[in-house]
Amino acid sequence: MTPRAVIFDLDGTLVDSLADLGESVNVVLAERGLEPHPLDTYRALIGDGIVSLVRRALAPGIESATIVEECVKRVREVYGGRWDRKTRPYPGVVATVAALHELGVALAVLSNKPHALTRVIVERFFDRGCSFRAILGAEAGFPRKPSPQGALELARLCGIAPERFLYVGDTATDMRTAVAAAMWPIGALWGFRDAAELCAAGAATLVAHPSEIIELVGSFH
Repeated sequence: MTPRAVIFDLDGTLVDSLADLGESVNVVLAERGLEPHPLDTYRALIGDGIVSLVRRALAPGIESATIVEECVKRVREVYGGRWDRKTRPYPGVVATVAALHELGVALAVLSNKPHALTRVIVERFFDRGCSFRAILGAEAGFPRKPSPQGALELARLCGIAPERFLYVGDTATDMRTAVAAAMWPIGALWGFRDAAELCAAGAATLVAHPSEIIELVGSFH
């Protein structure tokens, strides 16, 4: 397999959004008189969309659909007003994306973050998104990861067969998405989860720094 394209996850892979996400949820928990979580706790909570994040963050026993819905709405409001306070690309990511683009590798982003905000973040930090041929977030007409449908749609939009894609992500959800889409799963060790989780979910390769992706693409030639 000679890769011609790379799909990147967003949170925990392209950008470190842990503090802004965690602090936003903690604001909502505090408003309801609930104990906030240490920010590091959110490493295990982020990755499957905002509804899952809120459910995991709420105190045990709080399962009311109404409460979850209210909290999700409020987290969207809080996070929407502060998502860029601390969120930044990981070291080496911007240069790696630029280098891959210069090499003619097709690039795309697939996130469980809402679609509109996914586009805003990518365009803010990555040359207004021009390096990426396609960007898909949640609520863009496809099931959330680990469903492969979003990844397969990105392959269609890029005009490249799924088996020619590397898929870079930092969670088990990403690795399962890549496997289900018949793409090459690459676990990003700088993100929110550890090597054990990534390997258990099907990671074929682990990378400790974004620049290793450039080397990996070259190694297939």
